Amino acid sequence: MRLKFLILKYFFIVLFSLNFLANENEDIKTDILFLKIQELESEIADLRNRIESQNFLIEKLIQESLDNEADTGEDKIEELTLNSNIRFEGIDDIRSKEQIYDAAIKALESQNFERAFNLYKYFVDNFNDDEKRPLSLFWLGEISMINNDLENAKNFFMELISKYPSHYRIPLSHKKIGDIYLKSSQTENAREKYNFVVREYPNNTASSLALQLLKNME
Repeated sequence: MRLKFLILKYFFIVLFSLNFLANENEDIKTDILFLKIQELESEIADLRNRIESQNFLIEKLIQESLDNEADTGEDKIEELTLNSNIRFEGIDDIRSKEQIYDAAIKALESQNFERAFNLYKYFVDNFNDDEKRPLSLFWLGEISMINNDLENAKNFFMELISKYPSHYRIPLSHKKIGDIYLKSSQTENAREKYNFVVREYPNNTASSLALQLLKNME
């Protein structure tokens, strides 16, 4: 608004000065007009600088606000996974599921297995999803095997097999149970499980892996 006022003021001064110059000393009035124009130009430039500065500060505040929201979201996810008594509002909404699951994937990719385990466990305990929940169970089993927690690993794979028998991770889950038996020195149980995988899922990659292990056991 002030910028428009200055421009109008600038315009009227020019008109007034031109009319005035017709009746007075041309040289003196030209100097005065020139000085007035310089003053107005200086004021306009100053006002523009202030507007640009304000815009910069506004953009900075908006960005800081967005960054704080992102940080708060991460803190909330961490708090949720460490305290099983806390639950999301709107527990089965898509956004809540995606936040937890995406954070779990990122933690797994960065090999932060403790955080990934907590996130996947929270997902399994609190969400219903026919695709992501069985995958979460699978990764809980894998992480437990990495931590040499073989009993819990077996339980996670067994839960996946019993609750989601048609899921594409089932053949590999059976093979993983065979691996657990082998690590636990239960050789015969391991052999039986590997043979089961080869027999029941002959076209699956898990079958090839199981067959190779059977050959190594001979």
